[in-house]
Amino acid sequence: MRSLPPKVYLLSLLMAPGIMNAQATTNIKNNKKEIVMNTTQQNKEVVRQLFEQGLNKRNFDLVNELVSAEFTGLQDKKGGAAFVGPVLPLIKSFPDIQWNVIDVVGDGDKVALHWKWQGTQSAPWFNLAGTNKTITNEGMSVMTVKAGKVINAQVLTDRLGFLQTLDVLPTDVNVLYNKKAHIGQVNFIDKFFVPAAAIKEFQERMHINRNFIKTLPGFIEDAAYEYNDNEGNLICITVAMWQNSEALNKAKEAVQAEYKKQGFDAPAMFKRLNITMDRGIYTQMQN
Repeated sequence: MRSLPPKVYLLSLLMAPGIMNAQATTNIKNNKKEIVMNTTQQNKEVVRQLFEQGLNKRNFDLVNELVSAEFTGLQDKKGGAAFVGPVLPLIKSFPDIQWNVIDVVGDGDKVALHWKWQGTQSAPWFNLAGTNKTITNEGMSVMTVKAGKVINAQVLTDRLGFLQTLDVLPTDVNVLYNKKAHIGQVNFIDKFFVPAAAIKEFQERMHINRNFIKTLPGFIEDAAYEYNDNEGNLICITVAMWQNSEALNKAKEAVQAEYKKQGFDAPAMFKRLNITMDRGIYTQMQN
């Protein structure tokens, strides 16, 4: 066997550790990337199973397994019961309800889920009689998954469309008013879920806010609608009409300035009282 020249042999000995270290570093990076990808896929599967097996098959034991005990829901409820709690009235009113998972996207411990549910309202929904209508509604959830369990969830649904389908609100919200909205006018609509224990404080604050906005330029008129569910919680919808988007934006600034003057922190109040809000700006559709 032919031996290498001394210089070449010495150079190869010097280079070998560097090559081996480079290969080891690359392998470590690839392994870390593979671990992250595997974790993300596992997190996506946890969320998918939560809807497809837990909710759709009413397997609440599985829900308890997939939702962490530290998960916090409305009224400070914990664990799987906190996750299922807001859904139970839907299941009761729509016994055949099914959630169709449209898309699941994961990034680290965050999983975004786009879903659409369909069901027939064969039983009352709170104090609304059953309509036997087949209703479709959709929404999105962003969940945080840790060690194979959901620890947090943010949910956004088409609540306005849901209420319109149930005929709680008209398809054209402008008919809520005595006069027809003109082109350019906008409706600012809020829907609140208020726990029973927080109703008094909420109504007092709402009375102050409604009186204040009536003094602002561009305000036309407002209305409020409410009902109580079977547990005594308040569902309240407020609608304020403004001359145009510019007037509404200035009104928002004026409201925030008034809050600062009063030392009032609305987000802090909502968090303290477990009040949730769904907000939107609507304009009249043209023929």
